[in-house]
Amino acid sequence: MISLRDTCLLFAALVFTSTVHAVEPKTIDVWPDLAPMETSRETGVKSPPRPEEDPPITRLVNIRRPTMDVFLPDNPCGTAVVILPGGGFGKVVPDKEGSEAAIWLNQLGIAAFVLNYRTNESTPAGEPAYLRPLQDAQRAISLVRANANQWNIDPTRVGVLAFSAGGQVGAYLHTATKSAYDAIDEVDQKSWKPDFSLLVYPWQVTDDSGELKPGIVLTSECKPAFIVHTHDDRSTSIGSVLIYAGLKKSGVSAELHIYQNGGHGYGMRSVQGSDIGTWPDRATDWLLIRKLGVR
Repeated sequence: MISLRDTCLLFAALVFTSTVHAVEPKTIDVWPDLAPMETSRETGVKSPPRPEEDPPITRLVNIRRPTMDVFLPDNPCGTAVVILPGGGFGKVVPDKEGSEAAIWLNQLGIAAFVLNYRTNESTPAGEPAYLRPLQDAQRAISLVRANANQWNIDPTRVGVLAFSAGGQVGAYLHTATKSAYDAIDEVDQKSWKPDFSLLVYPWQVTDDSGELKPGIVLTSECKPAFIVHTHDDRSTSIGSVLIYAGLKKSGVSAELHIYQNGGHGYGMRSVQGSDIGTWPDRATDWLLIRKLGVR
């Protein structure tokens, strides 16, 4: 029997190899004008494809005007998830760590929003690489809540799914206590805090001492989290373990999966010789147990 995850991945592969036509998601701006600290509104360009990748992987660079791709399910359950792809902050991977996950979430009745946050080709001295992506992520969650009625969303069930560098942003987002930018309109009157988070191989969330980076502080005010990593990930699973431990100590519900192997950057896909491709099944169980999705 083919699993839901395999069905979703097969469909995604067909989409990305252009053998089947899929309805394009609606793309919306995150900010009404210039994003904070920006002077241009470039939506980014695709870097050259790598011929060895099948299906191909999209990489967007030079994003100064963040956008969000809206994937609405046929059977909405009221839950929404903002997806933060990875890319090392210099690029964003909107399919392997974005739209492929949106297909899976839509199958669970969950509205999905893939955020193409700003990239950092040259971060100004003293500015954290995660800052502008964090601003975009906070604004995106507020924007989803501001349009909750239009998109059949319960504003108390808006979460985040974050991969790699997006996972680092997700860790800051999950633990933040204040906005990373000054409010500019009525959208910003809506909460930017996620009601739950799924952090998938969060990248470089520890400092040189092996502790969580300053600003990632776990308290009882944090929301539930689902966390995935591999033991052989060079970006280290220690950060994921520390996030889980911090939530556990704070009395916050959390679930952690450390797989033996699988490396980094697998997204929703399987890796030969590893069972890391089963993590979406575990995440599905977690979402269903919390009544955040439907079958």
